Amino acid sequence: MRAVFQRVTSAKVVVDDVEVASTGPGALVFLGVGKDDTEKDVKYMAGKIAGLRVFADEEGKMNLSLLDVSGEVLVVSQFTLYGDVKKGKRPGFDKAAPPQKGEELYSKVAEELQRLGLTVKTGVFGAYMQVELVNDGPVTILLSSEKEF
Repeated sequence: MRAVFQRVTSAKVVVDDVEVASTGPGALVFLGVGKDDTEKDVKYMAGKIAGLRVFADEEGKMNLSLLDVSGEVLVVSQFTLYGDVKKGKRPGFDKAAPPQKGEELYSKVAEELQRLGLTVKTGVFGAYMQVELVNDGPVTILLSSEKEF
């Protein structure tokens, strides 16, 4: 499982000119599910997202997590995080999960984040979406359940 975690002051998702989700201060997480991902990856990724210490403490140091600051999280599915361009310029998506599995595990990550105590919003799986965000910092962190980075 791969994710791009962005600390935001706000973010929203629009589908067919209709806003389907928005969030205030917290995080926007683009989430890609790999074809070999399991429940273990769900738990790992949700724990990383909830516990990532990228919010400022009283001294201005990045030392607090979403849980510590009661931040919201907007999770958006993005299979293109598994795009492989090692051979040529057109990405291949062989390592991405098929849609049914992708949607199932994407939903489970959102559910696990809620179980951990976060306010969670989601995009629409498989939809063509426009995502708007105000990146705070900017802070952008790459996450991988395979610990690629």
